[in-house]
Amino acid sequence: MLSEKLLDLAFTRAVKHGTLEMTTARGRRFTFGDGAEPQVSIRFTDAAAQMALCLHPELKLGELFVDGRLIIEKGNILDLLQLLLQDTHGELDELPLHRLRKIRAWMMRRAENDAIRSKRNVAHHYDLDGRLYSLFLDSDRQYSCAYFDHPDASLEEAQMAKKRHIAAKLLVDPGHSVLDIGSGWGGMGLYLAQVAGAATVKGITLSEEQLEASRKRSATACLQDRVRFELQDYRDTRGSFDRIVSVGMFEHVGVASYDAYFQACRSLLKPDGVMLLHTIGRTGTPYPTNPWITKYIFPGGHLPVLSEMMPAIERAGLVVADIEVLRLHYAYTLKAWRERFMAHRDEVLRLYDERFCRMWECYLAMSESAFRWQDAVVFQLQLARRNDVVPLTRNYIAEREAVLKEAEQNRELKRSA
Repeated sequence: MLSEKLLDLAFTRAVKHGTLEMTTARGRRFTFGDGAEPQVSIRFTDAAAQMALCLHPELKLGELFVDGRLIIEKGNILDLLQLLLQDTHGELDELPLHRLRKIRAWMMRRAENDAIRSKRNVAHHYDLDGRLYSLFLDSDRQYSCAYFDHPDASLEEAQMAKKRHIAAKLLVDPGHSVLDIGSGWGGMGLYLAQVAGAATVKGITLSEEQLEASRKRSATACLQDRVRFELQDYRDTRGSFDRIVSVGMFEHVGVASYDAYFQACRSLLKPDGVMLLHTIGRTGTPYPTNPWITKYIFPGGHLPVLSEMMPAIERAGLVVADIEVLRLHYAYTLKAWRERFMAHRDEVLRLYDERFCRMWECYLAMSESAFRWQDAVVFQLQLARRNDVVPLTRNYIAEREAVLKEAEQNRELKRSA
């Protein structure tokens, strides 16, 4: 059978370390690898599933797992991804991927996320039942890469360190106005006001679920006069701000809209202002995001490489003041999320259904594997309109982090008193 031969060839080349046992739809058994850990056993329920995986593995692996046509009988989906990616890094040249990739790359560059499509894409993921996110995120609902500034950091500590690190790079001082593009559940904006001392923060989001939660948090903190949140697209935002921050939102902009995004940011940023863009990206060559992820999890999403971002930044007249690449931080973040999700799987099942649980287990595992064994990273780009508004050396980051950490501790002491 052709699909068995193709899978035998692909898995023989892919699995060098660890052990993969495969049972085909007609009961044939194959073993790949060196016999070491991790040990994974998979079984196909039908021959069509085998051929589907051969023809489009990036899309069909997730679909077959969620549909129950590829059954993992030993190990889990992350173990399987480790076997397939840790040595190949996702490049299986013997499978007919290259033509499909070229077609998808062309389509990606033509597709534009206008305001209507952007709101629909955001609603697909972020307007799910809010109880879902409370089951696996930290208490502040930070749904972006944490910053593990020491090896034993908990998820809560690492997410606080992320906010601190970003605030330090923003150089926020009392009296500053801040625009938060893609403000999530409001945690970043509230931190900039409560800890960093920003005079005003405007957070904009396209998620109605997040908007409602953010406004409630601002009201509970009695900060409605300083921290306000709006259901607004960045293209429709007006004003002039000392600081702009955008965390985990740029992934949803789309290549065709990069010029519009950075031109909007420049027009909103004061001449002596500073912007901090925190986004997932990739260190390889431009390539479309995993098609399963864009179909089921983040429609319209794209993970940029620097060569895609820089021309739009330059055309907008912005200056790149600093770039930091966070490697593996998101792998650690996703590991914590995945473990929490699986620990609360029964509760998720009561909110949705078994198919949803498998889909999100697959999503979290695929994402973690991309940061562990492929080329996904997080970029933090510090941007400005002039080249003299940021200190000449990077010492200020650690110095400001120390001040912010002391402010966090003082605030916590007041709350507990």
